[in-house]
Amino acid sequence: MAFAEGFISELVGRKATVNDIPIGKVTDFLVNKPDDVFPKIDGLVIKTSQGARYAPIETVGDVDAQGSIALTTTPKEPAPPEQDALYLIADLLDKQIVDVDGRKVVRINDLEIARAGNALRVVAADVGVAGLLRRLGLKSFGKRFTPGIYRSIPRAMIAWDSVAPIRENNPAQVSLSVKESKLARLHPSELAEIIGDLSTREAAAVVRQLDDETAADAFEHLDADTQRSLIEDIGTERAADIIEEMDADDAADLLAELDEDRQQELLAEMNEYTASELRALVQYPEDSAGGLMTTDYTWIFPHRTAEATIRKIREIAPTSEFIYYLYVVDKSDLLLGVLSLRTLLLADPQASIDSIMQSDVVTIQPDTPADEVAATIARYDMLAAPVVDAQGRMLGIVTVDDAIDAIMPADLAKRLPKITRHAVRATKDS
Repeated sequence: MAFAEGFISELVGRKATVNDIPIGKVTDFLVNKPDDVFPKIDGLVIKTSQGARYAPIETVGDVDAQGSIALTTTPKEPAPPEQDALYLIADLLDKQIVDVDGRKVVRINDLEIARAGNALRVVAADVGVAGLLRRLGLKSFGKRFTPGIYRSIPRAMIAWDSVAPIRENNPAQVSLSVKESKLARLHPSELAEIIGDLSTREAAAVVRQLDDETAADAFEHLDADTQRSLIEDIGTERAADIIEEMDADDAADLLAELDEDRQQELLAEMNEYTASELRALVQYPEDSAGGLMTTDYTWIFPHRTAEATIRKIREIAPTSEFIYYLYVVDKSDLLLGVLSLRTLLLADPQASIDSIMQSDVVTIQPDTPADEVAATIARYDMLAAPVVDAQGRMLGIVTVDDAIDAIMPADLAKRLPKITRHAVRATKDS
């Protein structure tokens, strides 16, 4: 095949021949593994009098100077269904994609392809004016009559390894692996901003490419209207999986935006423990300590030694990105004291927790207004404040970032970074 490098627009529409006899026109190009760094073009779609036919790339003998694409054999196999492969023209040209390095949504005007070894590969997406002119057949006109202007048009190319296609259908054969999705390279707030810029259908398609935890991180930065819309579009089971991965306070806020029937549908899909916690949290007003608190905190029993507690923290640390304080409770969840990690690490290994904990604990009630919660956290310079009921039983904690969020404008609060994610509670044992 003589074609070494160029653009997909330079090949589509060309006459296809076998033994110099025209059999149709090239209408598309198929890729079976779009998740490759630079995916190989596996075949062409030829529009013939008998319908669309698939020509494997190996049957392309030459691309001659007159523009014909010479095939070595007549294609007889029908073009595969759209859900079984990525069609470069139908699925990508004029479609929006995510530029994960530029952190924005752009539209593809053309695709750059090049030979690498024995394969013809997609190497970049052209999202600039030059690509549009080329598609419209105005490239030669511009070079001939307005060469200065044409040369001044900047190239706007995105390397394919930074392109994340948005597809309504996402079959297993062509989907990005959710654990290796290019979209996961984005910060949750950036991903949320991109999702917010997309249509409802496209936003749902992006969410389907994400693993549950990445989607949960992004959901926490979305406004309530976008959250509700996505919940309806991605289905109850997937929505429940994502909500389970969210911080408990954010998950409760989301559920509170839904009607009672929808809440119950989602909670029914969750594990019993998480559903029970969220049912309790969703009852509190959003602008109260109960509405702000999360049930994700680390607690210990008072009779443990410092050494045993450190071992326990090592067990849960891999799944907890940040531990604020250790809350000391009894078997009835009565809050007895609190200690910092610094205190724990400096203590005698055989010292019992009740001998090193701080028993004079600043607490708040679940009905405390949000502004008072923030003021308390600021006054005592706390990273988190424990929320207890009238009997002093531990209900949860309000973290400093959630307290700040509560007294800031909603649009700004959604963009602020979170300093905790998915903390895990220690298991109650003796």
